[in-house]
Amino acid sequence: MSEETHVPVPYRTFILIWVALLILTGITVAVSRVDVGALNIWVALGVASIKSSLVIFFFMHLKQESILFKIGLLTMLVILAIFVGMTFLDILYR
Repeated sequence: MSEETHVPVPYRTFILIWVALLILTGITVAVSRVDVGALNIWVALGVASIKSSLVIFFFMHLKQESILFKIGLLTMLVILAIFVGMTFLDILYR
């Protein structure tokens, strides 16, 4: 078995990701206050997807995982997005 080596992430990266998360949270709040109809939920879901990918990639160290794990996680997230999108489409056109 091979020994895995993990490179420590610098604090600067964590601070930049934190600032990006704060900006994205501000965008989420701003979009919630503007009424653009059905587009509100899609923008909110898009921003939430970006925020969750930042957290998974940097804070949960997905960058250092194997390619098989990355593909499995991406597949699961795409399937989840399809089901959530289909649910919203169903509710939107009732």
